[in-house]
Amino acid sequence: MMKPFVSVICSFCFVIAAAGISPAADEGNERKGKYMFRSNCRVCHKDGASAPALNPNSKTQAQWERAFEKYERLDCAEEWNKLSEQDRKDILTYLTKYAFDSPSPATCE
Repeated sequence: MMKPFVSVICSFCFVIAAAGISPAADEGNERKGKYMFRSNCRVCHKDGASAPALNPNSKTQAQWERAFEKYERLDCAEEWNKLSEQDRKDILTYLTKYAFDSPSPATCE
């Protein structure tokens, strides 16, 4: 009796993984995240003069998630601390949705 249920659950998990859906990224607002990224992050990360140039497709979804988990070690940690937790979630949602390995990676910024 449990085999069909387990099979359905496994299939559901596979579909979510194949679609590139990230549980952490689902908590944010993509549109707000795009605005926050452009107004807060791209100021320094636009052309690589102040900081390395970054676009959503500069990293994979896992790399973006790792960067957000460990942002305290980055040179710009003070800037990150000025953002609310929700703002960081919104930015992560935007970045992971258009990451290098996402179903629709960003082609330009």
